[in-house]
Amino acid sequence: MAEVCLRLYSREGERHRTRLLYDYLLESAHGIGATGGTVFRASAGFGRHGLREEFFFELGGELPVIIELIVTQTQADAILALCKEQQLSLFYTLMPVTAGITGG
Repeated sequence: MAEVCLRLYSREGERHRTRLLYDYLLESAHGIGATGGTVFRASAGFGRHGLREEFFFELGGELPVIIELIVTQTQADAILALCKEQQLSLFYTLMPVTAGITGG
């Protein structure tokens, strides 16, 4: 089965209604049968929200996070449609991937 890597970029403290946005997206992806998903927290980054860096003091949820999902193209389309429907304004990338499991 052909799969893609859908990456959605957000800030760690960003919320959708009362939930952390990345939790909402992971649960939504799991609900449609996604193969897997992970959230990565950055130590620094820049984009349309400006430059963010981690220093000694916390930035209060402003550091970038990547929500990475391994999904089919149909599932990626469904997640992107959900984001549009919920009026989530997120930068994303979509790349074809080869996925598998190592070992016996």
